[in-house]
Amino acid sequence: MTPATAIQPTIQLERPPDLQVNGMSKHFGSLVALDTVSLHLKPGTFHALLGENGAGKSTLVKCIMGFYAPTTGDILIDGNPVKIDNPRAAQKFGIGMVYQHFTSVPAMTVAENLVLSRYDNKNLINWKQELEDLRAFMATSPFQVPLDATIAQLAAGQKQKLEILKQLYLHSRILILDEPTSVLTPTEADEVLGLLRQQVTDGKLSVLMISHKFREVMAFTDEITVLRKGKFAGSGLVKDLTVPAMAEMMMGEKKEPTPVNKTAHLNPVPVLDVKDIYANKDNGVEAVSGISFMVNSGEIVGIAGISGNGQRELVEVLAGQREPTTGEVWVNGEHYAATREEMYRHKVFALPEEPLRNACVPHMSVAENMALRTFDRPPQAKGFMLLLNAIRSTAVGLIQQFSVKTPSPETPVGNLSGGNVQRAVLARELSADHIKLLIAANPCFGLDFNAVDFIHTEIVEARNRGVAVLLVSEDLDELLKLSDRIFVISEGKLVYESAIATADFGAIGRSMAGH
Repeated sequence: MTPATAIQPTIQLERPPDLQVNGMSKHFGSLVALDTVSLHLKPGTFHALLGENGAGKSTLVKCIMGFYAPTTGDILIDGNPVKIDNPRAAQKFGIGMVYQHFTSVPAMTVAENLVLSRYDNKNLINWKQELEDLRAFMATSPFQVPLDATIAQLAAGQKQKLEILKQLYLHSRILILDEPTSVLTPTEADEVLGLLRQQVTDGKLSVLMISHKFREVMAFTDEITVLRKGKFAGSGLVKDLTVPAMAEMMMGEKKEPTPVNKTAHLNPVPVLDVKDIYANKDNGVEAVSGISFMVNSGEIVGIAGISGNGQRELVEVLAGQREPTTGEVWVNGEHYAATREEMYRHKVFALPEEPLRNACVPHMSVAENMALRTFDRPPQAKGFMLLLNAIRSTAVGLIQQFSVKTPSPETPVGNLSGGNVQRAVLARELSADHIKLLIAANPCFGLDFNAVDFIHTEIVEARNRGVAVLLVSEDLDELLKLSDRIFVISEGKLVYESAIATADFGAIGRSMAGH
């Protein structure tokens, strides 16, 4: 590869540079994370990088940014090979990255964070001059964030705008975005991507965005590159593609999402009745503030909200993992404290977020984890004796029924992919007889197209059998697709309620943002 000094990097360019990645591979020992992948980000275009979890997307962009040294392959800027061995070198070529998680210092102001983002080593800062320069910069920027506000005072949407502003302040002409809307409301996401889209259209920026959201890809991007299992799987112009076509590139097979067909229930009965629940976070600060709602048989009630607004603590109260400070939960007309005996008697089951942490024992086998609900009851137990053949036989049937990909029932569940761990939990929770209540918290977070479609289908089928379903999710598209009624939680309170047929998308977004 020609050394970086072969061309003189420039910071301010008349147009965004042309970026090419040719034949890039990255090996971690015997693991091939990236296998001869090529990508072309043309000047002034908005390019989406797609692929299921583990497809190699993050590895590719980390090689571009200099976090990883590629095993093979070249990076070309305007047709010239360059060496990028750290993010500072990437910045010299006008390449900046906006990460999935915020990188600003909470106690510092917006102005201080912008100055901190520079890579110089000045011992003294002329704040009068810096503020004049920052005001001039902000006057021409696509995003407006108050310079004197501390980061802790900003909403999530403002924090994400600041992360992008940092790169514009550093004169980045190529922005790499890693799931930039994962912490935003739909309205905020459309605003941020729309403003970036305008910068791209005006020829001021090129954008390479990692995303799992087909709606955003179709609305804002020009081209896509798809990776599958570390290899190039396809590319094309968005205007020439459909969502099923993109999903086929990602998954290796053509698959339409299973349509949601709901059965009407004429005489629903209350199953879950939450009455004025309050609960604290681990640090003692109040997280849930007087929440009340009801879920009936044969309906899916969705709770939307941005992460950190009390939904995790609410689910933990309902699952018996957190004590409420006050309030009551009733199930099937009886007071409910979420003990194991009450869960069994009332047929309450759960699909938690982060199943390896909340619903499985990673070092135990798939069969043992599938038996956690039933190992001490016939036919899997006789008195105090576990019947291992019966436990294994049950697991074999569930593995087949729910298409869990595992080498064997004896494989530790922690060795499975995220989607297959969730399928194993789903098999355990939905295979019980006469299930009455299902509590699902972000059941599809981070899962691929096939796994999401499978889990959605199983949840709706449970609802059609008369199960009461509480679905807590940060994915508004998922809630709008599956729910019969929807609530919004903000700062620990329910601030919006509607039947799904009359739900106002804009009002939901504003409520999620706290307005």
